[in-house]
Amino acid sequence: MDFLPEEIDRFVCGHTQPEPELLHRINRETNIKILRPRMLSGHLQGRVLSMFSHMIKPKTILEIGTYTGYSAICMAEGLQTEGVIHTVDIDEELEDFVRDKIALAGLNETIQFHVGNALEIIPKLNTNFDLVFIDADKENYSAYFDLIIDRVPSGGYIIADNVLWSGKVVDEQEVQNDPDTKALVEFCDKVHNDSRVQNLLFPVRDGLMVMRKL
Repeated sequence: MDFLPEEIDRFVCGHTQPEPELLHRINRETNIKILRPRMLSGHLQGRVLSMFSHMIKPKTILEIGTYTGYSAICMAEGLQTEGVIHTVDIDEELEDFVRDKIALAGLNETIQFHVGNALEIIPKLNTNFDLVFIDADKENYSAYFDLIIDRVPSGGYIIADNVLWSGKVVDEQEVQNDPDTKALVEFCDKVHNDSRVQNLLFPVRDGLMVMRKL
């Protein structure tokens, strides 16, 4: 769902830093070659993630849900020198595409790409995370939050994508009948009532829940 009128969206994107050439290429190839290209962060959200990363200056980032690598490359822009991104995706069919784009970005030593179940992989990562981006299966958002909250230091950030879910989160029938919608509403309620975080829901694209660890 497009929450902004088309002309406003054009003005916003027209007054936002353009996506770098490689990201433009990933954007285009994803839309041409890959199923469900709407899952891509895209120009505006990608620049938002880059801006957050530059502001936070993380040493270690965890991304849950790599898709085609666009958002990981965006967040890499703000990493500290010798910083690392761990990005996890369950779709092994995208592995060659993602690894190719990471290599083209010159980030083979920076982005560590893990293929498999994030709930099994994350506990094996022996590090804390200054920034976490959750953009995977919606039914497990609360489980991912529980898994990583104690591994985010005070002042660290967690960002969850798609929390507005095309507006379905305010449709009572969808909340009752659609497991993903129900899970997202429960996740938003959960973090909103968690005293360990300060939260702010940005109506950017499909909704970004931004949490700062207290």
